Amino acid sequence: MQQRRPADRGSARRRRHAGFVLALAVVILCACGCGGSTASSPAAGNATGAPGGMTVTISARSLPRVGTVLVTSQDLALYVFAPDHHRAITCTGTCLGTWPPLMLPSGSRLAAGAGVKPGLLGSDRDPTGGRVVTYAGWPLYTYTGDVDPGQATGQDLNLNGGLWYVIRPSGLPLIPRS
Repeated sequence: MQQRRPADRGSARRRRHAGFVLALAVVILCACGCGGSTASSPAAGNATGAPGGMTVTISARSLPRVGTVLVTSQDLALYVFAPDHHRAITCTGTCLGTWPPLMLPSGSRLAAGAGVKPGLLGSDRDPTGGRVVTYAGWPLYTYTGDVDPGQATGQDLNLNGGLWYVIRPSGLPLIPRS
């Protein structure tokens, strides 16, 4: 009979730490050369090369515990920040280390993937002068706590001055009912 070993909690902790380190490295690298972005304005993590520039694609995908929500082309859940009030980016400074906005590099175009309404896609100026991808007027962010594609661990978190929610293809945040 085979003996069972207790779950390796250190392994899960190392994976989460590695995901944070990877996200931080992307922010630092992009600050050094991703279409003029700065460290407080990470470049798009889902831009793909295309003739004449890059394409940033937003799609809809069903994720565990939250249902169908918007994701990047790497299947990273996209979030909205309640203090943005459906209009302008307010996550700045240290907030950006945890919640990088989805940036639209200069010369890039937006594309609506499966389940996304093209008329709701847009971009808005962020405080550093770059362009942030928006959906239904909401600036979109990723969460460094989502260490694997298909996760939505930032849903309904109260961090960095407000509540964070995934966003549905309808353009409405998934706000839990009390």
